Amino acid sequence: MIAVLSALYVVALGGMSVFGLLGLITLGLYWRYRSQGVVLPQGSEAFLPFVTVQLPIFNERYVVEKLIETAVALDYPCDRLQIQVIDDSTDDTTEKAASLIAYYQQQGVNICHIRRQGRQGYKAGALAHGLETAVGEFIAIFDADFQPGADFLRQTIPHFYQNPRLGLVQTRWGHLNAKQTLLTRAQAIAMDKHFVIEQGVRFRANLFPKFNGTAGVWRRSCLEDAGGWLYDTVCEDLCLSTRAVLRQWEFRYLVEVESPAELPMSITAYKNQQARWAKGSTQCLLKYGRAIVSAHQQSHLARLYALLATSAYTTNIFVLLLLLVQVPLVCLNYRFPPEFLLFAIAGIGQPLLFLLAQQILYRDWSRRIFFFPALMAVAVGLSANNSRAILQAIFARQHPFVRTVKTGALRLPHSLATYRFSFDPIILVELGMALYTAVGLRAAVHHHNFGPLFLLATAVIGFSYVSLNSLREWLAT
Repeated sequence: MIAVLSALYVVALGGMSVFGLLGLITLGLYWRYRSQGVVLPQGSEAFLPFVTVQLPIFNERYVVEKLIETAVALDYPCDRLQIQVIDDSTDDTTEKAASLIAYYQQQGVNICHIRRQGRQGYKAGALAHGLETAVGEFIAIFDADFQPGADFLRQTIPHFYQNPRLGLVQTRWGHLNAKQTLLTRAQAIAMDKHFVIEQGVRFRANLFPKFNGTAGVWRRSCLEDAGGWLYDTVCEDLCLSTRAVLRQWEFRYLVEVESPAELPMSITAYKNQQARWAKGSTQCLLKYGRAIVSAHQQSHLARLYALLATSAYTTNIFVLLLLLVQVPLVCLNYRFPPEFLLFAIAGIGQPLLFLLAQQILYRDWSRRIFFFPALMAVAVGLSANNSRAILQAIFARQHPFVRTVKTGALRLPHSLATYRFSFDPIILVELGMALYTAVGLRAAVHHHNFGPLFLLATAVIGFSYVSLNSLREWLAT
């Protein structure tokens, strides 16, 4: 039995170390390309192209008005700007949006309210529907909680001037409420690492760069050449950008242009978001894995990086497997060989990326990084939730788009109480994992087996935090 469990343990550690090594590779690539800047091209006001701004919304009563006001405030010639509010809402969001849109229409703003019969294709379907009446040569997209600066189009559109093969300009996500709660502080560290380091590397080294679903601008001809918006995955952004790269369109990332947005303050909303991203990434891996491998116009590194990055959520399965086999091994007083430390060395790559991103962005990075343990605990606590999403992507046939609830950044808990969260059985699994790892933690202390203590303690805290807060939010709504 010990032989089987230890073999599974090695498999889990090996899988996790692969993505740890990916972190080290990313760190090396960042260092190589760190001085590669992007200069804003200069152009004449007379040649500014027509832009359509799409605002896809669904039941966003707390943020829709601010979203529309932000779009209207964009500094761009009004005779070359169209704003589409693509509204699939079934609550009072529609009334709020309609009233504000009517007001701005009277002020001469080119803004329209688009309603659909049904919600086919979810966000991708809404964007495709809006594209039918869009008049812009370029399409900017903002999710409901985003508040880009007034100069957003001035900072992005000029990059398209000199390169007809430039299909997308993506900007960095910022945070409106990073310091609001322990959960948002942890999320901010994770998002900063992705947008400062990983996205920068993927764009600069041309490693299958991707669109993040919002806060970016598409060249319409690129979007259409790549096949437009499809909704056979729940990550329509990754799906489209993968097709565009395979069609050899070029992308550009502007790390210095920040587009602030709301971080989920509800653990349930965060779980839904992470599950959707895990499922969508897996769907895209299954859909495009073979095409990526055979894309000989891309470098070997680009293809390998794309495959690993798209499959990165499988670390959740490895973490879960590791914990499941570690507890009985600890209870049996199995002593892990010192050679296992090599796996830990490989795993140092990802934490270094989190640290580096904080140093780059913030003067008070040393205080912000104190919340890194909270991020680790939450990440472990989400492993069951995300593992289920990956398995659903592989085996399930129906994949509804579960949106991330927006609460208006500072309105929690009042605004959260107006949304109804159904009971998710994964809470029982998370509670079970909290108790299960607590047993392992007690056994490790009893046997003076201190090697597994850190991971087991992190798991107990993470699963307890995620499950109990999920249960609390369900009861509160």
